Amino acid sequence: MIRYSAAAGIAFLAAFAATAALAQVPKPQRLHGTIEKAEGNTLTAKSNKGAPLTLDLADKLLVVEVVKASMADIKDGAYIGSGAMPQPDGSQKAIEVHIFADSMRGTGEGFRPWDGAPNSTMTNGTVGATVTGVAGPVITVKYKDGEKKIIVGPDVPIVRYVVGDKSALKPGAAFSVIAAVKKPDGSFDVSRINVGSGGVVPR
Repeated sequence: MIRYSAAAGIAFLAAFAATAALAQVPKPQRLHGTIEKAEGNTLTAKSNKGAPLTLDLADKLLVVEVVKASMADIKDGAYIGSGAMPQPDGSQKAIEVHIFADSMRGTGEGFRPWDGAPNSTMTNGTVGATVTGVAGPVITVKYKDGEKKIIVGPDVPIVRYVVGDKSALKPGAAFSVIAAVKKPDGSFDVSRINVGSGGVVPR
């Protein structure tokens, strides 16, 4: 009995230690703000809430420039993403549309809830047929598990993603980071950053 209890105790402590270790792993955060200074692999910035930020950039950083686009840029076969609101007929009314670079095809493919607006969705997939509807163009977006029809109204912001480099990280540019990892000193490790070009503010 003593031997069994000791073994059970060791197993419990090991499981507890593993759980504690997992609990200490920082959860990736979304960051939005404006770049103030770029120096080497470090960005000094201000968040959209006014707090100072220090971003430590990975050696193999992915820089994605976000530029203005239009409905004419959404071609058949393009890979896009759209934050949208579900409609009674099962379609999705776009809040925004982003066109991925070819090298980013497959990013986040599928249909899921989105945190960009209450009760909203995100659809990432390949553009199929496009028709003109009463409320605007209707795009069929196909992904591995199905497809959705996205209604794109005339006032919906459309942007295009272009893979860039660190030269795009200029003071005054707006940026977003989808998965920043906070470190004990308060700075953030960043492996991908979206940066606005021509006044665009990435979401």
